[in-house]
Amino acid sequence: MGQDHALICPLGVVPYRRSWALQEALKERMVQAKRAQPPQFMPHVVLLLEHPPVYTLGRSGDAAHLLVDEERLKSVGAEYYRVDRGGDITFHGPGQLVAYFLLDLDRLFRDLHRLMRLLEEVVIRTLADFGVAAVRVSGSSGVWVGPPGAERKVCAQGIRCSRWVTMHGIALNLNTDLTYYHHIVPCGISNRAVTSLSQELGQRCDEARVRRLLVHHCGQVFGLATEMLSKGEAFIVLEELSGISGLASSLRGRTLKAAEHNFMEGQR
Repeated sequence: MGQDHALICPLGVVPYRRSWALQEALKERMVQAKRAQPPQFMPHVVLLLEHPPVYTLGRSGDAAHLLVDEERLKSVGAEYYRVDRGGDITFHGPGQLVAYFLLDLDRLFRDLHRLMRLLEEVVIRTLADFGVAAVRVSGSSGVWVGPPGAERKVCAQGIRCSRWVTMHGIALNLNTDLTYYHHIVPCGISNRAVTSLSQELGQRCDEARVRRLLVHHCGQVFGLATEMLSKGEAFIVLEELSGISGLASSLRGRTLKAAEHNFMEGQR
């Protein structure tokens, strides 16, 4: 796999649609850069963030796996979106570590199955550092804990790949309020439970430590030289890479909101 460079960008709490628009902008810039003559390769980018409560349904998902109506969603303060990643329905919210991977697989490997297994490996190694033995389940993506036949899902994942540039990634439950999962059939799997690292440990986990370890294992597993930026640095760098003016000021700024609106219009 050869050494390559990835920027790790911690962004704090970001509304889902705005992170989706940012990913799309970065993906388009990465594709344009490598198609240029001569090619102008951008660094790989990993976005680390947290979302306000939101349910997302992937391309292959079943809308019936959302078990409540719009009014009930409003009452629990959650949003709902159909999105362009693979997989079924899942939840994102406070206390969950979301990592979005903008990777140019032309510079790593052209193998989506391998990508999914390596994302799982990053999480498995991270949980092992906390003494939690995590596993894969045949036929189901993501990371699980518990005995065979009674596994509990601790990390969901889903990706999209366009011209060998990836979007989306993983959602690892850390100190997540698991009652939100009562409103869906998580990942379309009705006979398995959902868990969190804090539930497995029996105490609240150190989210900053999890982020550091996940970045470390990401570098090892993917053979990447990782550069962890500060939040302020991340805003500045992502503004330049994405071409979204004003991003450095705030991901909640009006400039990105306009970009988000244009992006969502294009999804219809």
